[in-house]
Amino acid sequence: MVGIGIDLGTTSSCVAVWKKGSVEVITNEQGNRTTPSFVAFTTRERLIGEAAKNQATSNATNTIFGAKRLIGRRYDDVSVQMDLRHWPFEVINDKGKPKIIVSYKNQRKAFAPEEISAMILFRMKEVAELYLKRKVNDVVITVPAYFNDSQRQATRAAGVIAGFNVLRIVNEPTAAALAYGLDRHVRSEKNVLIYDLGGGTLDVSVLTISSGPVYEVKSTAGNTRLGGEDFDNRLAVYFAEDFKKRYGEEIINNAKAFRRLKVAAERVKRFLTSATEATLQIESLYNDLDYTGKVSRSLFEELCSDLFLDTIKYVEQALKEARMKKEDINDVILIGGSTRIPKIRRLVQEYFDGRSISSTLNPEEAVACGAAIQAAILSGERHKKIQDLLLVDVVPLSLGVETARGMMYKIVDRNTPIPCRQTKDLTTLEDYQRSMTIEVFEGERALTRDNNLLGVFELDNIPPAPRGIAVVDVTFDVDANGILSVYAQDRSTGNKNGLIVTNEHRLNQQEINKMIADAEAFKEEDRENKRRLEVRNQLEGYVYSVKQTVSENIEMLSVKEISTLTKECKDAIEWLELNPDCLREEYERKMSELLTHWSFVMRRFNSIRHTAKRQKSDNTEENDTAIEEVENDE
Repeated sequence: MVGIGIDLGTTSSCVAVWKKGSVEVITNEQGNRTTPSFVAFTTRERLIGEAAKNQATSNATNTIFGAKRLIGRRYDDVSVQMDLRHWPFEVINDKGKPKIIVSYKNQRKAFAPEEISAMILFRMKEVAELYLKRKVNDVVITVPAYFNDSQRQATRAAGVIAGFNVLRIVNEPTAAALAYGLDRHVRSEKNVLIYDLGGGTLDVSVLTISSGPVYEVKSTAGNTRLGGEDFDNRLAVYFAEDFKKRYGEEIINNAKAFRRLKVAAERVKRFLTSATEATLQIESLYNDLDYTGKVSRSLFEELCSDLFLDTIKYVEQALKEARMKKEDINDVILIGGSTRIPKIRRLVQEYFDGRSISSTLNPEEAVACGAAIQAAILSGERHKKIQDLLLVDVVPLSLGVETARGMMYKIVDRNTPIPCRQTKDLTTLEDYQRSMTIEVFEGERALTRDNNLLGVFELDNIPPAPRGIAVVDVTFDVDANGILSVYAQDRSTGNKNGLIVTNEHRLNQQEINKMIADAEAFKEEDRENKRRLEVRNQLEGYVYSVKQTVSENIEMLSVKEISTLTKECKDAIEWLELNPDCLREEYERKMSELLTHWSFVMRRFNSIRHTAKRQKSDNTEENDTAIEEVENDE
């Protein structure tokens, strides 16, 4: 049994295999070690890879690229809408999910992003089988560390559609760390930061590598829509505006012309990694007008300066989440094709105070190599280099459920090692409640309204009891692929229900980043909201406890007392319902007021209970004495 590793990239993909004690990157028929992540449809055939990319300018509306930016997302995601402005092909809203429309064999066809990704994966499968001269079924596929559950599930589905048995979904920086550590004999603990800037995504991960070797991910940060394509777009828009100034013609909305401009802009970007100036020339770009444009490296860096600087924010975030300072990092590893940009390398090096950056890994191949190592381990390979290797990844966002008054009750904390399973108990909020609605959220805010709803399910047939009596165990299970399952079980009956979180409920990356930023900005506000709701819940619990005490000791009260206390409890509950957003101080004042007002009743009940308990004890002693006397007489 042989397993392969595939780096399914936004702009290009790479496949590798573990063979004879080392990793080999597999070349395609053209002799290239990476394959463009392009799929094209013509009147006669479907093209994948180089063939698709080579005809993109003449068949722009039917050539699909960047499908990774759509996979597992909702159509109305802000990021999807922003990308639509740059894509020449049509994307429609199909029940909330994006579908790509092409003309294939003179017929209008709709494809899901998973299908397009599956076509690219199948192409990589063919490349591997041709090289290995055997069928390949098992695969490890990599994804950005900040891919959410929906995107991971969609990627797994793409692998299945391509005919693979998907052994594992692995984070790209983690895979790169495996490749980095393969030939290094770690004798002491080492902290490594992986900076992965590819064609469409940015990932930053902090890992600790210790003897074993054990690879433990400490934190992840990133943006699933920031990469080389965004730099290409900046250049293409600059040239389009220059064309408009010269000729008065708008070409951004012309799919064919803008696609040709973008392809040329990508070549210019690559040329500027080694040159300080580049010239772009396109014949008959639009309305038979030839275009020649020039750009310097410094101008390119200025056009993309905000994007470049944004990447450093994620480095800072990853270090903060790992509770490390930059001085704690032993090695900084740059991977992904966009890290070849000189300005990117300088920014990272400057941030780490000028220390040298590790350049032993090929930026475009490191992730696929790490995936191949993981595939070999999962396929049963026992080579001494990898037989004891242990990989520990983490959950990117906190997971939890909604409790009283919209509070976020975290069950799995952000950056918890996976796979993991956490169980916590909930209880009913109303008397004789027969069912419970479990709402599952992800995010870092104290209130669920500020987090993202992942899914909802009902747990029915709970035995009726006063509020707070029934106990329901809620379990969150995150598997090795980072995919979440949730179920709830009534402790008394064993009745159970749950869900596997589905694609339509998951976050897009921009929302995730906003949540983390908001969590930091509004930390104090969150803390006060939490304290306020805790006081409110304490007040509500006290009112219900008094109500329950009255009902349990009704024979000790006069009719007037029963009527008064019942009305006061009802009034207090109504006040709580009418004042859901009071300040904490108002709830505390109300609590103090009720404690003072009802204290005589509670003291009375306690006194009566104490007296009754003492009388019962005295009666028991008298009975025991009487029995002893009878036995002595006998």
